[in-house]
Amino acid sequence: MKLYFKGHDYKYAAEQMLLTMFPQERPEYPQGAPEGNRLELSLGAGSRRTTAVCSLYLGGQLFRGRASAEIPPESEELEADRIRQRLIKNAMYRAALKSGVKKPAWGALTGVRPGKLLEAKLSSGMDEEQALRQFIKEYDVSPERAALCLDTGRETMKAAASLGIRDVCLYVGIPFCPTRCAYCSFVSQSVEKSMKLIEPFHAALHKELKATAEQIRELGLRVVSIYMGGGTPTTLSAGQLDELCSWLEEELDLSALREYTVEAGRPDTITEDKLQVLRSYGVDRLSVNPQTMEDSVLELIGRRHTAEDIIKALELVRKVGGFAVNMDMIAGLPGDSATGFQSSLEKVLSLEPENVTVHTLSLKKGSRITLEGSAIPSAEEVSAMLDTAGELLRGHGYAPYYLYRQKFMSGGFENLGWTKPGYVNLYNICIMEELCSILALGGGGSTKLIRPDHGRNIRLMAPKYPLEYIEHIDKTCRDKIRIGEFYREFLPREDRA
Repeated sequence: MKLYFKGHDYKYAAEQMLLTMFPQERPEYPQGAPEGNRLELSLGAGSRRTTAVCSLYLGGQLFRGRASAEIPPESEELEADRIRQRLIKNAMYRAALKSGVKKPAWGALTGVRPGKLLEAKLSSGMDEEQALRQFIKEYDVSPERAALCLDTGRETMKAAASLGIRDVCLYVGIPFCPTRCAYCSFVSQSVEKSMKLIEPFHAALHKELKATAEQIRELGLRVVSIYMGGGTPTTLSAGQLDELCSWLEEELDLSALREYTVEAGRPDTITEDKLQVLRSYGVDRLSVNPQTMEDSVLELIGRRHTAEDIIKALELVRKVGGFAVNMDMIAGLPGDSATGFQSSLEKVLSLEPENVTVHTLSLKKGSRITLEGSAIPSAEEVSAMLDTAGELLRGHGYAPYYLYRQKFMSGGFENLGWTKPGYVNLYNICIMEELCSILALGGGGSTKLIRPDHGRNIRLMAPKYPLEYIEHIDKTCRDKIRIGEFYREFLPREDRA
């Protein structure tokens, strides 16, 4: 769709709302006089209020939306900028609704972390009722979605209060899987094609761990959570897992560790000897992720196992003992239905996992589903799946504890983590709500350094693919120096090692 701006140049804000309201459209910025189907966006400041106006031209008809707000004179420029962008989005949102676009599940919200907006209101001194009322009014969020933000916001605030300035989480990425799932766009390779890369990748990962551990020691940082993800870490052999876990134990002081998670997402990678190795190093949380318990859907998405294999894997996990279990489900998979999803979730709940994460299918550009144009359930069906999930999970004693959204999600919904009492996963809250730095190792690892004083955060990205990661490991290790440079800007001298 053609976009024309007057009085501003907020392209990113406009493009976010365009994606939300018109997901099939892509932004164009033509020269010359406005014509055809288009969005004209103006922003102007009066004596007291700033106003955004959106004129949406579709099929020869005009639909207009307005939004205005007072920007206090004492506002810092960053905050004033956020208000202006919100006005642009709200004006576009209101014009689109007038044109007949159906109201999205999250109203005018476009970001991946909606809970942060509600938490900011609570932190400012509002009580829960006031914060909810203002949140719903400002963003046109449904009361049901706002309530989810409140549930997860309470857990976020508890987690934040428990963290110190030196506390960090560690992510270890193992980018290998037995096969590649149809919905996947993660940095992972099938071991069928890349088995020979595992050993050199393992050696490179050890070098990166040493470089990271050096910074952790020099700064006196404390690792409070380890999350080993991928890919599927249990694609590694028992011996390789033993070696990796021993390196972590040797290089890091883990005396402050609160939790240790390993993704064993594919039941075809779970063996008793691997589980025994993980328990011997203190791993206390395991993800066994069926995504669906419908065999026909498993086949469609490229999983070479059955629902019965998942049940047997869980039996093995419980036999070894000592693991809290997370199980992932995906609403909106090809070939699934609201009835099939409910049946899958009921089977998962019968296995009594401590955590259940309900994802909404995200149509990633690099996934086979997107490339092949696979038929997927409608937004209405996905909505029914998520409504059923909420009812069933609450009825079985689970509560929401973290929430986030992604681009290109079916129906514009959300991913929601549910937990039984006492099994909140700190890492998931920290990474989604940016509560502390995440130091990442491995191919495609994204280290995110978080300033507790709300200054500028920094990302450090490792090369994405295993071969590229291996070839550039020396540069990745040198980049770890930036961790120290970042922390020394604000870490009190007495808090340094």
